[in-house]
Amino acid sequence: MTDTSNINPLPESYDQDEAGKPGEVEQVIWEVVERTAGITPAEIIAGRLQAEGIPARAWQEGAGEALGLMVGALGTGHVVVPEEFADRARAILAADAAAYAAEIAEEEE
Repeated sequence: MTDTSNINPLPESYDQDEAGKPGEVEQVIWEVVERTAGITPAEIIAGRLQAEGIPARAWQEGAGEALGLMVGALGTGHVVVPEEFADRARAILAADAAAYAAEIAEEEE
């Protein structure tokens, strides 16, 4: 089973004074920024975004995770971030993908 104890860290810029009162419920709308084949790559990507201060979660449908599926709708891993972080998360992932593609192209030369 996946350890989810630290899967939703608060960004470093999180201000406790602006968080609201204890017991107050704040709705967070999560947006999918990446889909992967299985949960493991999704967890790696979520960790990458968390390293940049973006609260990110990785999840997979329960049945898919229980059966160890890595293909199809049940096998898809999802990386989600609060909607206000979505553009920044996509920019980070796009920059990482571009850097990886450049590295591969360089190795092929």
